[in-house]
Amino acid sequence: MSKTLLVLGARSDIGQAVAQEFARNGFDIILAARNVGNLSPVKSDLEIRFSIKTYLAEFDAENFDSHGEFYNSLPVKPDVVLCVFGYLGGQKAAETDWNEAAKIVNVNYVGAVSILNLAANDFASRNQGTIIGISSVAGERGRQSNYIYGSAKGGFSIFLDGMRHRFANSDVNVITVKPGFVDTKMTAGMDLPKLLTAQPSGLAKAIFKAYKKGKGTIYFVRFWRPFMFIIRSIPEFIFKKTKL
Repeated sequence: MSKTLLVLGARSDIGQAVAQEFARNGFDIILAARNVGNLSPVKSDLEIRFSIKTYLAEFDAENFDSHGEFYNSLPVKPDVVLCVFGYLGGQKAAETDWNEAAKIVNVNYVGAVSILNLAANDFASRNQGTIIGISSVAGERGRQSNYIYGSAKGGFSIFLDGMRHRFANSDVNVITVKPGFVDTKMTAGMDLPKLLTAQPSGLAKAIFKAYKKGKGTIYFVRFWRPFMFIIRSIPEFIFKKTKL
């Protein structure tokens, strides 16, 4: 019997890359996003290329009250849930515009906690399943350039850590993915260092490998783990003098 991957944020480049990687390995796919009807071509492509079942489900990360009905009405219950939706937003705008700050926090943290709590309780009742959360190295330490986004991602990482601890003695696994720069629509127009910028397809392969091996936390690319260790280790009085 085929397993099913639920992609929360299926309009994203990373979400579609991961969907392809899991479909390539025999998974049926549920694509969930706002205006999900626009993903009909993606649905058809997955079905034709990989001979798997693909479903579309309307999902709004910011409409917390709808999450229960959304999850309970899924065409099939997933074996793996990928939480990949996110909103980078603008740091400068968020410092003076509460609506912008709230959107950053609600999409990257509150919405993720809301929907993944439902998935976690479902998996707990079945004593099986995997939750994969796309966090960010931006959550490793607050920096003036993106501390509102970084704080939301930092909170999300801690949430995933705690959920992984909750399920430590069960057959439910929780994977935290901490990418650095990824070449996506979200980062379009940003001046990213080419040598440190990953492609969604490479990240997708790393995520599937982590799933198969039952990993807990992965950085992509690996460079980011030692680099962020250094960033976290810089004394505060020195760090305050940087322009990061």
